[in-house]
Amino acid sequence: MPHQVQDEPPAKVDLYAPFTSDTILEVRTGKMKPLRGLAVQSGIEKTPRDGPVRVTEMGLEGDEHDPTFHGGLDKAIHGYCSSHYPTWQSEFPSAAAAFQPGAFGENLVTAHLNERNLCIGDIVSITSPDDSTTATNPVLLQVSLPRQPCFKLNHRFQLKNFAPLTWKTSRTGWYFRVLSPGGPAGAIRAGDTIRLVEPRHPEWPLERVQEYLHRNTGDAAMNEALAGIGEFGAECADAFRARVARQRARERREREREKGERKWREYRCVERRRETGRVVAFVLEAVEKVEGGKGEEEEVELKPGAHAKVRLGNGLVRAYSIVDGDRNRFQLGVALDEGSRGGSRYLHETVQVGHTVQVGAITAAVPFAGAASNHVFVAGGVGITAFLALIEHYRSIHYSAKLHYAVRSAEEVPFRERLEKMGSDVVIYDKAAGQRLDIRRIIESMPWNSQLYFCGPARLMDEALKETRAHGIPDKEVHFEAFAADISGDPFEAVVANKGGKIINVGEEETLLECLQKEFDDVDSSCCVGNCGTCRVTLKDGRVDHRGTALTEEEKGTSMLACVSRGIGSITIEI
Repeated sequence: MPHQVQDEPPAKVDLYAPFTSDTILEVRTGKMKPLRGLAVQSGIEKTPRDGPVRVTEMGLEGDEHDPTFHGGLDKAIHGYCSSHYPTWQSEFPSAAAAFQPGAFGENLVTAHLNERNLCIGDIVSITSPDDSTTATNPVLLQVSLPRQPCFKLNHRFQLKNFAPLTWKTSRTGWYFRVLSPGGPAGAIRAGDTIRLVEPRHPEWPLERVQEYLHRNTGDAAMNEALAGIGEFGAECADAFRARVARQRARERREREREKGERKWREYRCVERRRETGRVVAFVLEAVEKVEGGKGEEEEVELKPGAHAKVRLGNGLVRAYSIVDGDRNRFQLGVALDEGSRGGSRYLHETVQVGHTVQVGAITAAVPFAGAASNHVFVAGGVGITAFLALIEHYRSIHYSAKLHYAVRSAEEVPFRERLEKMGSDVVIYDKAAGQRLDIRRIIESMPWNSQLYFCGPARLMDEALKETRAHGIPDKEVHFEAFAADISGDPFEAVVANKGGKIINVGEEETLLECLQKEFDDVDSSCCVGNCGTCRVTLKDGRVDHRGTALTEEEKGTSMLACVSRGIGSITIEI
């Protein structure tokens, strides 16, 4: 059985009692306006309407939405149960005054109708007790989605990481699509009756949907079942279909591993463009395209911040940040490293339009931090390639994003046109002009509820680690994306417990990952500099010199990054 929320205090309203009818306590609408303390526009501030409010296919007349997250056919009208507010008040007394009807930006306020007795696809009618004509031609709505709250709730209540609590406790609210606006007046008002007309999926109350949407995301059978519900709005439908596609892709990769097939795809360089004196952009296109049919978009699309593992013609394998694109065609920005061991030098000196390279694993390494009100990026040099697409994505969905970018000189700014489009949200520090990027000042001046991101050379990353720790910034509120790593050290041995106790000897200039991949075929990796965690192995015994940033301090007790970290003496691991 799915998890049932048991944290509601005793109340007159039994939230688990079946829903047949309820009274609309309030009808609310609002205009778009900046959130307090942010330039971001939101329609969350809604006020009660005294008289009738006309219903249209897109929602309530006079109501405005940020179309990125709210509004549209699937999110025309938002409902919320007022019986949740006393619970929130008791749990967060410091913000109790803010937890009042309308605080979640709902259009319809009810007392009984809630996530426990409302099911996906339910069709409800709204009729007026004072107008008999509405009974013959009522407003008809259909439950299309559970609400998936974003950072705006954190900001509204001034509570960090509040938004996830709403789905953990199934108090998110929900959306209706409009099946019929009613007629001829087509209006609703406070005091109207909302009544269940036709249940479509009584086995899927919203609380159970949220169990598998958020709390138990890895249940393949449930993901398959939910992906097949036609009444879902696109937001949930796409999420469940993508999970099914990822599961099938994982199963396919597992079959390939069992057969000893390591999947490398051939890519041709179709465009080469010099961005600066040191940075060249390469556009690589797959010789054989991946066909992404409906529900399989995850096989083609890439999330911002992905890495590609590239096998070059000189036999070297290197990982590079993908600037933009998808699995069939993507762009890299590669700086010529003065100390290159052959990777960047090969690309700069050998790869021209028409040349081919092989691409293996493509993985996303920069997590999407949807709960943060502000996103503060700090990059140096070619480090911009790790963040550029993510910054553009945040801006496209109306998140606050600021970039602090250090370069050797004004001439050393790659992808200049794209950065210029961001206007004052980009601050460039020109070393040649005596300008210095001050990480301490950036941290001390950043707004409340910010997420930090760092990518750059070792000196920048060392300072970032020092300052974030000095300021007590939690691990989950900062992301480090190194593009180089120190991998050398004393030799050590690793006993692989789940491979018959095989002993792997790692030399001074070798990595544990390289040695494991020579011995075994089933060791995954991606970034090779300690950012992504793909190469994580289980540490059963022994001491480790931990390097890289993909593990939290707690995780370092039981895991290590095979691409950069080194054992001390002898260690025992499982892969």
